[in-house]
Amino acid sequence: MKIDFIVSSLIGGGAERVLVLLAAHLLQKGHSVSIITFNKGEDFEIDPGIHRIRLHDGGIKNHTLRSLNNLYKYYKVKINRPEIAISFITATNLIAIIVAKYFKIPIICSEHINHLQKGNYITKFTRSIAYRFADRVTVLTTFDKPYYEKKGIKVTVMPNPCTFSPIKTYNPKRDKILLAIGNLDRYYHKGFDNLIQLIHPVLKSNKDWKLKIIGGGDDGMQFLKKKVEQLLMTDQIIFTGFQSDINSILTKSQIFILSSRFEGLPMVLLEAMSQGVTCIAFDCVSGPSDIIRQGENGLLIENQNQNAMADGIGSLINNKELRTTLAQNAITSIDQYHIDRIITKWEELFNVLKI
Repeated sequence: MKIDFIVSSLIGGGAERVLVLLAAHLLQKGHSVSIITFNKGEDFEIDPGIHRIRLHDGGIKNHTLRSLNNLYKYYKVKINRPEIAISFITATNLIAIIVAKYFKIPIICSEHINHLQKGNYITKFTRSIAYRFADRVTVLTTFDKPYYEKKGIKVTVMPNPCTFSPIKTYNPKRDKILLAIGNLDRYYHKGFDNLIQLIHPVLKSNKDWKLKIIGGGDDGMQFLKKKVEQLLMTDQIIFTGFQSDINSILTKSQIFILSSRFEGLPMVLLEAMSQGVTCIAFDCVSGPSDIIRQGENGLLIENQNQNAMADGIGSLINNKELRTTLAQNAITSIDQYHIDRIITKWEELFNVLKI
């Protein structure tokens, strides 16, 4: 089957990482796979068997109109048209729907945030109107399914796969490192501003522990570093910038903290659990409660209860046995997110749509 993935760019992000992983595994299953982008930026290594289509040029200043025009001109050539197009992220989904329906290409649109995260007028129009014309919309959790069904949209729950293979043997000899990972320019979304504040007294009481915040974003880093400097915590709260070797960092770290105010299905939480990192997360809407079973494979904290989060982190730091038990259970608990299972779900969806 000839499959096109369509996304704005391949600049580092959870959705983009998922797209690259799905594309590679569908290629391995014998499909012909292309990735189409509208903007420059490529933070991921692409399987050489995947066709890269870069529709980045054009004199139209408006990004949406330029992308729409470029995709139209590309698919106007009949040989370029796929048997199915899979579009990622809301704004790109609108472009893909318009062009795909014009050329009668079956289109699946993939949402990677929950519907409570409000966007601009394009987002609202796409979710309320345009998605009715998609052959299927995929969402990450059951939380979003009723919202779209009430609008007459055909929707399927399609979780993200874990991008890392789970470790086979847990090694408790790790550095005394707490991790938080995400785009620093989205610090409000990721809750990094709150995390710095709440973890300050925890770190003061545990001088041999450090918090590493991993992620790019110049504006966000500048804002967050000022907060750290004001708290006199620059020796214990460290900003690493964007890191491509997340896997190796996870295997050396003890605790992962998800401080987000909201999520879809947090990829980084699955990745941390797969590498035997003990996980603690705010029970935000949505995602963490789909993955963490409280007290069994991680800790869920009342949403945005900063005191409870600080207490939870402190309990993990001071209880090695608890850390070890939660980490070991986490490794085996995420089998449902294995890439092979997710690829099977995608191929079942293709069959349902009779593509």
